[in-house]
Amino acid sequence: MVIYSFYIFDRHTECIYSKTWLPPPSAATTSQHDIPTNNSTSGAGSANSTDPHHNPMRSARSAVSAANKASDDAKLIFGTVFSLRNMVRKLGGEDDAFISYRTAQYKLHYYETASNLRFVMLTDTGTLSMRNVMHQIYINLWCEYVVKNPLSPVEHKGGAGVRNELFELGLNQFITGLIAR
Repeated sequence: MVIYSFYIFDRHTECIYSKTWLPPPSAATTSQHDIPTNNSTSGAGSANSTDPHHNPMRSARSAVSAANKASDDAKLIFGTVFSLRNMVRKLGGEDDAFISYRTAQYKLHYYETASNLRFVMLTDTGTLSMRNVMHQIYINLWCEYVVKNPLSPVEHKGGAGVRNELFELGLNQFITGLIAR
Protein backbone atom coordinates (compact mmCIF):
# COMPACT_ATOMS: atom_id res chain seq x y z
CA MET A 1 0.00 0.00 0.00
CA VAL A 2 1.28 3.45 -0.89
CA ILE A 3 -0.13 6.58 0.73
CA TYR A 4 0.77 9.71 -1.19
CA SER A 5 -0.76 12.50 0.85
CA PHE A 6 -3.30 13.43 3.52
CA TYR A 7 -5.33 16.64 3.92
CA ILE A 8 -7.70 18.02 6.55
CA PHE A 9 -10.15 20.79 5.60
CA ASP A 10 -12.20 22.74 8.14
CA ARG A 11 -15.82 23.80 7.81
CA HIS A 12 -14.70 27.05 6.15
CA THR A 13 -13.04 25.09 3.31
CA GLU A 14 -9.53 26.02 4.48
CA CYS A 15 -6.80 23.39 4.35
CA ILE A 16 -5.69 23.27 7.99
CA TYR A 17 -3.34 20.31 7.65
CA SER A 18 -1.52 18.59 4.84
CA LYS A 19 1.16 15.93 4.84
CA THR A 20 2.87 14.24 1.91
CA TRP A 21 4.56 10.87 1.95
CA LEU A 22 6.40 10.27 -1.28
CA PRO A 23 7.69 6.88 -2.33
CA PRO A 24 11.45 6.68 -1.84
CA PRO A 25 13.40 7.39 -5.02
CA SER A 26 14.87 4.34 -6.68
CA ALA A 27 18.64 3.95 -6.76
CA ALA A 28 18.66 4.21 -10.55
CA THR A 29 17.17 7.72 -10.55
CA THR A 30 19.50 9.15 -7.92
CA SER A 31 22.81 10.50 -9.18
CA GLN A 32 25.80 12.16 -7.55
CA HIS A 33 24.59 15.55 -8.80
CA ASP A 34 21.26 15.18 -6.95
CA ILE A 35 22.74 14.36 -3.55
CA PRO A 36 24.10 17.35 -1.60
CA THR A 37 27.44 16.59 0.01
CA ASN A 38 29.41 18.43 2.62
CA ASN A 39 33.11 17.65 2.57
CA SER A 40 34.02 20.44 4.97
CA THR A 41 35.19 19.34 8.41
CA SER A 42 34.77 22.75 10.03
CA GLY A 43 31.38 24.10 11.03
CA ALA A 44 31.95 27.35 9.12
CA GLY A 45 31.63 26.07 5.56
CA SER A 46 28.92 24.18 3.74
CA ALA A 47 28.54 22.64 0.31
CA ASN A 48 26.16 25.39 -0.72
CA SER A 49 28.52 28.24 0.19
CA THR A 50 31.34 26.79 -1.92
CA ASP A 51 29.10 25.77 -4.81
CA PRO A 52 29.47 28.28 -7.65
CA HIS A 53 25.93 27.43 -8.89
CA HIS A 54 24.24 28.08 -5.54
CA ASN A 55 21.98 31.11 -5.58
CA PRO A 56 20.19 32.08 -2.33
CA MET A 57 17.54 34.04 -4.22
CA ARG A 58 16.74 30.98 -6.36
CA SER A 59 16.45 28.86 -3.20
CA ALA A 60 14.06 31.36 -1.64
CA ARG A 61 11.97 31.53 -4.81
CA SER A 62 11.81 27.75 -5.06
CA ALA A 63 10.68 27.51 -1.42
CA VAL A 64 7.92 30.05 -2.07
CA SER A 65 6.86 28.30 -5.28
CA ALA A 66 6.77 24.95 -3.43
CA ALA A 67 4.51 26.48 -0.77
CA ASN A 68 2.26 27.97 -3.46
CA LYS A 69 2.11 24.62 -5.27
CA ALA A 70 1.06 22.87 -2.05
CA SER A 71 -1.63 25.49 -1.47
CA ASP A 72 -2.84 25.18 -5.06
CA ASP A 73 -2.92 21.39 -4.78
CA ALA A 74 -5.02 21.60 -1.62
CA LYS A 75 -7.46 23.99 -3.32
CA LEU A 76 -7.76 21.71 -6.35
CA ILE A 77 -8.36 18.67 -4.17
CA PHE A 78 -11.04 20.43 -2.13
CA GLY A 79 -12.72 21.71 -5.30
CA THR A 80 -12.78 18.21 -6.75
CA VAL A 81 -14.19 16.71 -3.55
CA PHE A 82 -16.78 19.48 -3.22
CA SER A 83 -17.98 19.06 -6.81
CA LEU A 84 -18.13 15.26 -6.70
CA ARG A 85 -19.89 15.27 -3.33
CA ASN A 86 -22.55 17.66 -4.64
CA MET A 87 -22.96 15.64 -7.85
CA VAL A 88 -23.43 12.40 -5.86
CA ARG A 89 -26.05 14.06 -3.65
CA LYS A 90 -27.96 15.45 -6.62
CA LEU A 91 -27.93 12.21 -8.59
CA GLY A 92 -28.41 9.76 -5.74
CA GLY A 93 -30.30 11.73 -3.13
CA GLU A 94 -29.32 12.91 0.32
CA ASP A 95 -28.77 9.38 1.62
CA ASP A 96 -25.96 8.62 -0.84
CA ALA A 97 -22.48 9.56 0.28
CA PHE A 98 -19.29 10.24 -1.64
CA ILE A 99 -16.59 7.90 -0.31
CA SER A 100 -13.85 7.67 -2.95
CA TYR A 101 -12.96 7.87 -6.60
CA ARG A 102 -10.17 6.37 -8.64
CA THR A 103 -8.11 7.53 -11.60
CA ALA A 104 -5.36 5.71 -13.46
CA GLN A 105 -2.69 7.16 -11.14
CA TYR A 106 -4.29 7.44 -7.67
CA LYS A 107 -7.36 6.85 -5.53
CA LEU A 108 -8.88 9.65 -3.45
CA HIS A 109 -10.58 8.65 -0.17
CA TYR A 110 -12.98 11.01 1.61
CA TYR A 111 -14.30 11.11 5.17
CA GLU A 112 -16.48 13.86 6.65
CA THR A 113 -17.13 14.25 10.37
CA ALA A 114 -20.26 15.55 12.09
CA SER A 115 -18.43 18.84 12.75
CA ASN A 116 -17.77 19.27 8.98
CA LEU A 117 -14.09 18.41 9.12
CA ARG A 118 -13.12 16.79 5.85
CA PHE A 119 -10.33 14.22 5.70
CA VAL A 120 -8.89 13.41 2.27
CA MET A 121 -6.25 10.77 1.55
CA LEU A 122 -4.56 10.02 -1.76
CA THR A 123 -3.31 6.45 -2.21
CA ASP A 124 -2.33 4.09 -5.00
CA THR A 125 -5.15 2.60 -7.06
CA GLY A 126 -5.02 -0.87 -5.51
CA THR A 127 -5.80 0.31 -1.98
CA LEU A 128 -9.12 -0.73 -0.46
CA SER A 129 -11.37 1.76 1.34
CA MET A 130 -9.51 3.97 3.83
CA ARG A 131 -12.69 5.25 5.47
CA ASN A 132 -12.04 3.28 8.68
CA VAL A 133 -8.43 4.45 8.73
CA MET A 134 -9.48 8.10 8.47
CA HIS A 135 -12.11 7.52 11.17
CA GLN A 136 -9.36 6.14 13.42
CA ILE A 137 -7.19 9.18 12.66
CA TYR A 138 -10.10 11.42 13.64
CA ILE A 139 -10.98 9.57 16.85
CA ASN A 140 -7.55 8.52 18.13
CA LEU A 141 -5.33 11.35 16.90
CA TRP A 142 -7.37 14.44 16.03
CA CYS A 143 -9.71 14.34 19.04
CA GLU A 144 -7.00 13.30 21.49
CA TYR A 145 -4.23 15.67 20.45
CA VAL A 146 -5.98 18.64 18.82
CA VAL A 147 -9.53 18.89 20.17
CA LYS A 148 -8.62 18.09 23.77
CA ASN A 149 -5.59 20.39 23.72
CA PRO A 150 -6.46 23.66 25.50
CA LEU A 151 -3.68 25.50 23.64
CA SER A 152 -5.00 24.53 20.21
CA PRO A 153 -7.30 27.11 18.59
CA VAL A 154 -10.88 26.09 17.88
CA GLU A 155 -10.94 27.94 14.55
CA HIS A 156 -7.98 28.07 12.19
CA LYS A 157 -8.64 31.45 10.57
CA GLY A 158 -6.73 32.77 7.60
CA GLY A 159 -5.26 29.45 6.64
CA ALA A 160 -3.42 29.02 9.95
CA GLY A 161 -3.02 25.30 10.09
CA VAL A 162 -2.68 22.77 12.85
CA ARG A 163 0.73 22.92 14.53
CA ASN A 164 0.55 20.11 17.05
CA GLU A 165 3.69 18.03 17.44
CA LEU A 166 1.93 15.08 19.13
CA PHE A 167 -0.67 14.91 16.35
CA GLU A 168 2.03 14.99 13.67
CA LEU A 169 4.12 12.33 15.41
CA GLY A 170 1.11 10.09 15.99
CA LEU A 171 -0.07 10.49 12.40
CA ASN A 172 3.37 9.76 11.01
CA GLN A 173 3.70 6.61 13.16
CA PHE A 174 0.18 5.46 12.26
CA ILE A 175 0.68 5.93 8.51
CA THR A 176 4.17 4.44 8.58
CA GLY A 177 2.70 1.38 10.31
CA LEU A 178 0.06 1.09 7.57
CA ILE A 179 2.59 1.41 4.79
CA ALA A 180 4.84 -1.25 6.35
CA ARG A 181 2.05 -3.87 6.26
